[in-house]
Amino acid sequence: MIPDHNNRDAAATPPDALRVVPVEPSLHRALLRLRVRPAQRDRVGSMADLLADVTQCPGSEPMAIMRGDAPIGYYRIDASARSVAGRDFAQPARGLRSLFVDADWQGRGLGARAVALLLEDLAVRHPATRLLVLTVDCDNRAATRIYQRAGFVDGGARYHGGRCGPQQLLLRALP
Repeated sequence: MIPDHNNRDAAATPPDALRVVPVEPSLHRALLRLRVRPAQRDRVGSMADLLADVTQCPGSEPMAIMRGDAPIGYYRIDASARSVAGRDFAQPARGLRSLFVDADWQGRGLGARAVALLLEDLAVRHPATRLLVLTVDCDNRAATRIYQRAGFVDGGARYHGGRCGPQQLLLRALP
């Protein structure tokens, strides 16, 4: 059984409810079937590359966005915001990378729900973290809107080395 960090009584979870869980090896095969739209490939990369990259990054936590027992998305939490922002912060901070929802599930509000769940999960598993940091392509308006609605604010910096052009630094204070 996959541990459910958002709901202590997983048996009471409706079969189509969204939740986030740490990626266990038993999920790899299903995660490898996740896809993004062609226009998003350069931003996200392949799932195989994302899973391989985690093994090279100590402190990275790969997370699956689950609908019932099936993964429909993915993201990664990095132990240090430096890996995302290229600098340290005054308060304890972590980085968010590679958040996406499978192409077949996009356009249903699940990205916004996934961000809310990841923030809840982060508060439970890493209560000392006070800041979540990410970068988003400046022209990725849909993702920027989702993050802003979730309380992320402009971090006042641009990263110009992104595969798809400049990226905006976004910050989210945590309780």
